[in-house]
Amino acid sequence: MITRPAFTDTLHSEWIKFRSLRSTWLTLGGLVVVGLGLPLLSADPAAQGYLTGTIEEQQDWDPTNGSLLMFFIAQLVIGVLGILVVTSEHATGLMQTSLSATPRRHRLLGAKVAVVAAVSLVAGQALAFPAFLIGQAGFAAAGVPHATLADPRALSAVVGCGFYLAVIALLAVALGALIRATAGALATLVGIVLLVPVLDGMFPPWLDGLLDVWPTLGGAAVIATVPDPDYPQPWLHFAGMSAGILALLVVAFVLFERRDV
Repeated sequence: MITRPAFTDTLHSEWIKFRSLRSTWLTLGGLVVVGLGLPLLSADPAAQGYLTGTIEEQQDWDPTNGSLLMFFIAQLVIGVLGILVVTSEHATGLMQTSLSATPRRHRLLGAKVAVVAAVSLVAGQALAFPAFLIGQAGFAAAGVPHATLADPRALSAVVGCGFYLAVIALLAVALGALIRATAGALATLVGIVLLVPVLDGMFPPWLDGLLDVWPTLGGAAVIATVPDPDYPQPWLHFAGMSAGILALLVVAFVLFERRDV
């Protein structure tokens, strides 16, 4: 009688593989450098921009968001982490071995999703709070308005930044499972989070609803404290983005079950 591994066994196996990879620690190290280095380096230029800005620009000053703009690059770094969890096994041929050990494919992919979700959520929150504090210390030293976690929507924005990075990591897992190649999945992720937002003004009005929940656009509205008239319900936009990524994960699970490898 063949004994099939329980989900907890598969989860434990995926956690061992995850923490045993050198790329995991290099990527997490890069995430720390980006997440904490950018607020440190950008605080003074941002403060100078406030001091030399117009009255309207000063009224729109959002110190909380200013210290969390590292998410723009950090989402790519944490995306690499999510992609490699799947594509590294395809590249080395280890996926065939993993599937032999865990014939129920949905269980294997589910374990990968669970590991990435847990690690990225912890990493996202652990990164967002220090980034906020570093940025606000820089703004205070420069003599411009700064925020504390007790300010309206500040804590929500910091927590939202961590959640946003975690959801982007799950998007990356889905892309890795769908495309099965690191370069292709990463190029697609870059297009989603960087290229589409840059070109949003070129899209027809009937796509506005989609852009309202798009990563780096409506989906990232939770990271701001100054209301944006284009995205009036930040957490609703974020929920829409999360639902879209969940749907993509479902597609990834279906295809993962049906493919040969």
